[in-house]
Amino acid sequence: MSWRDVMCGEPRPEDVGRALTVAGWVESRRDHGGLVFVDLRDATGLIQLVINPERAPAAAELAKEIRNEFVLQASGEVVARSAGTVNPKMPTGEVELQVDELTIVSRSTPLPFQLDEEGVDETLRLRYRWLDLRTRRMQRNLRLQATVIAAIRRSMDEQGFIDIWTPSLTLGTPEGARDFLVPVRLQPGTFFALAQSPQLFKQALMIGGFDRYYQIATCWRDEDLRADRQFEFRQLDLELAFPTREDVLDVLERVVAASFEALDLEAPERPFPRISYAEAMLLYGSDKPDLRFGLEIQDATDVTRESQFKVFAGASSVRYLVVPQAFSRGDLAKLEAIAKEWGAKGLAYLVYDTDGAVRSPIAKFLSQPELAAFAAPPGSTVLFVADDVHVVERVLGAVRLQLGRELGLVDEERHAFHWILDFPLFQADEETGRWTFVHHPFTGPLEGHEELIE
Repeated sequence: MSWRDVMCGEPRPEDVGRALTVAGWVESRRDHGGLVFVDLRDATGLIQLVINPERAPAAAELAKEIRNEFVLQASGEVVARSAGTVNPKMPTGEVELQVDELTIVSRSTPLPFQLDEEGVDETLRLRYRWLDLRTRRMQRNLRLQATVIAAIRRSMDEQGFIDIWTPSLTLGTPEGARDFLVPVRLQPGTFFALAQSPQLFKQALMIGGFDRYYQIATCWRDEDLRADRQFEFRQLDLELAFPTREDVLDVLERVVAASFEALDLEAPERPFPRISYAEAMLLYGSDKPDLRFGLEIQDATDVTRESQFKVFAGASSVRYLVVPQAFSRGDLAKLEAIAKEWGAKGLAYLVYDTDGAVRSPIAKFLSQPELAAFAAPPGSTVLFVADDVHVVERVLGAVRLQLGRELGLVDEERHAFHWILDFPLFQADEETGRWTFVHHPFTGPLEGHEELIE
């Protein structure tokens, strides 16, 4: 017995006249006065089944019971669709299967949500995960992931790297997050830690003479969840012996280019732009800036040292954004609320109306040189944050991203890859005052800084 001769997405006009068997899930069912049409789906796509009671009375009777997500097996003849029924949006849209035999392989209970339904609650999606996995979005995402990972492996292999698996159960390492602990059954009171990364293992591999290592590694980190932080994730992990910084950047740029090419996309131009950490924090308020739009942060610290506006004069850092829109009081109140969420005490502003007039409660405290320094085109708003430099960076970085999305400034079609270089190794934690890692502790010193290591 064979469940199917072809996949649902494969039949084409050259298959007309062939007798085929297909199997899959019911995407939709339409009854046109006894003539039943079923879109049958599998991993490759859809094919339209036509169940005609004159041709296959038993199948037509069974078709009355069909509902969405039933699993069917259907045998019949591939025929060409009439000119008026061709569906150019489907790869199989020029043909259909005239069913002779039909089997209901599995019946579906009433669905908790439709597969094409938008805005389904995530908890409901996870509860019925097997159903969620059938949605086009999940199918597309997981297949895209597999394509990219295959391209990464090919690129790494071509560059002379060896794929080596490393253990997940290990000792705890100070990598900036809490460990997940696994009790050892035979040694009560002792625990393994799930590896936050393969860092120590890959260093041992370099010492062991393997020269170039990589793996698609699973890592576990017990930290607060957010968009770029999860308990469990996978990463391309690699290590090189005797590398320069340019060697590392070149390897990874090749991997990114290979991933784009595997998806039939134009690879980003190499080498990627390079930005220092200090420049990124100054201009974008982030060490991972979105460069798909401008709206750069500007510094006003020096020009405000003698300001009559005490908030500016007394702050260690004053920076601002020039936004291409004249905001209303309501808009400004919303932006100030966002700024306060990120730690600001407030959000000062100068609004330049379309007639050039300035609206602002702080304008009367600013000197002519200050106003000249902050001059903006009509129809613009200048937003200021004055505070400790780390607060200013964080707040304006968040406000910049919010405005980029809200004002439609982000070029969604653009891929703006770049490198952020020369991270500081440590900085003081704002809450505890203790030193903490800015990047991660397994980095080499900058050239010329070796003498600073005690």
